[in-house]
Amino acid sequence: MIRTFFRHVLESFKSLKRNFLMTLASAFTVTVTLFLVGCFLSAIMNLREIASEIENNVTVSVYVEVGTEKKEQNILKNQLKKIKHVKKIDFSGKDAQLKEMKDTLGETWDLFQGDSNPLYDVFILNTDNPSQTKQVADAAKKLKHVDDSQYGGEKTDMLISIMEKIQVLGSIVTGLILILAIFLITNTVRMTILSRQKDIQIMRLVGAENGFIRWPFFLEGAWIGILGSIIPITLIFFLYRLAYCRVNPGLVRGHYSMLRPAILLPQITVLLVLMGVLIGAFGSILAMRRFLKL
Repeated sequence: MIRTFFRHVLESFKSLKRNFLMTLASAFTVTVTLFLVGCFLSAIMNLREIASEIENNVTVSVYVEVGTEKKEQNILKNQLKKIKHVKKIDFSGKDAQLKEMKDTLGETWDLFQGDSNPLYDVFILNTDNPSQTKQVADAAKKLKHVDDSQYGGEKTDMLISIMEKIQVLGSIVTGLILILAIFLITNTVRMTILSRQKDIQIMRLVGAENGFIRWPFFLEGAWIGILGSIIPITLIFFLYRLAYCRVNPGLVRGHYSMLRPAILLPQITVLLVLMGVLIGAFGSILAMRRFLKL
């Protein structure tokens, strides 16, 4: 059994060498396909991460009515704690907010000192379930001394919805690219098989079983897939690290982040190698079944 397997492996290597141009054409097809798939997968995985961060970082801002005394604010805080699904409450005073605005926007805000401060004291609520954010905002709005409560509303929901649609579209495009690659490799392997029909007929005449004949072609497809995955993996390693250094600092300022290369790239490597092997092997199987009818 083991001897037969290694014999098939050796035969597959010899076949790759004999049909070098066909091998090169198939590997090139896999290379282009896996590069496109790798780019789409990287984008989809990052979009999923950012969408999750947006959803999990949505907070409810409860604006306290102007003139509310400290004692009444404490009562309001206790009432907010009792709202179902409220996990954490932070307080941001209007004076602290004004200082932050002055640090960010400059001396223009020096005009708004003391009673001229137009900002509100705000309670910032985190929920234990992002899907309950709207319900928490609605409940908080009904409490006494609450001027308004906001959670991002339709804009946040729309942003998450758009990112989910982009993920679905990316998955569909990735699937179509893989199908196209299998089709191209099937045709390439078919030409290889047709060029070796005499060898196959001789093997059948001497009593070789179908499985014995299929195995070298199956392994050829797998090797082509592995060869075709080397360049895409190298390019994506370089390009993703470059994109991470250029794009991520801007996202971090908005409290979001791309997936770190140390997390994403090993996953992409494994996925691309597996896809390369499956594309090549499956393409070979289809070619054998459809065109030789072994």
